[in-house]
Amino acid sequence: MQTAKGKYIFGTVKVGKRGQIVIPKAAREVFDIKPGDTLLLLGDEAQGIAIVKNELFMEFAKGILKAQERLEEE
Repeated sequence: MQTAKGKYIFGTVKVGKRGQIVIPKAAREVFDIKPGDTLLLLGDEAQGIAIVKNELFMEFAKGILKAQERLEEE
């Protein structure tokens, strides 16, 4: 189900006996999650859990580092 543009509700998932969940197919398709991808699990006790593709997070982190380097050079 899609709500506002770019915002989604994919339904619910159950946590299995081993603590695993299945990411719904629609979510995997929207976020291009493929078998073998590495996902980063972030948590905030007040806001909950977020799952991010590791490669996207690394690109974000590298961008921050490059911006910091540019600021230090000035």
